[in-house]
Amino acid sequence: MNVGLKRSMLVSRELEQAMRGNILGTRTLSLFYATDFADQLENRIIPALRSGFIVLSDRYIYTLMSRAIVRGVEPEWIRDVYGIALIPDAVFYLAVSPRILIERNLRKHSVLDYWESGMDMHRTSNIYGSFIEYQRQIQKEFKTMQRLYGFETIDGNRSRRAIQHELRAKIELILNGKQCHAEEGSD
Repeated sequence: MNVGLKRSMLVSRELEQAMRGNILGTRTLSLFYATDFADQLENRIIPALRSGFIVLSDRYIYTLMSRAIVRGVEPEWIRDVYGIALIPDAVFYLAVSPRILIERNLRKHSVLDYWESGMDMHRTSNIYGSFIEYQRQIQKEFKTMQRLYGFETIDGNRSRRAIQHELRAKIELILNGKQCHAEEGSD
């Protein structure tokens, strides 16, 4: 099962629509994303795990938390909001330099997204400069979170193939370890 941002059946369309108008305040945006996550947690993640499935999440709570903190939300408040989240078996943060990230973003979408550029923070009217600065702040927050939550950083500046190869190897080790633990526990 694969989950991620704005994939909730409950609020994903409404969140997307509200973001198109560029009218959301920081707390409202944070709570909208938290609702999106909570719905997926309750209706997709937990049922899948109970059924024995593996759940891969593209940008789990840490992305949502870092975005909120960079936008000025109190770290304690946002950590409390996401206190409902399950602790994952592994978290891999793909660290990509803002310059490479902007190139990939433009190649994929041809334009920079208002929210992904931090334009709502009104620090500059230059979307390119805002994107670079916003992403640098996000990365700084991820370094802080890495110390708090102990997740692993992977060099995302490499080719997709190299990143995929490393992720597959790391996930395979985790899955094999889980199978070994399950076999050890059975009589």
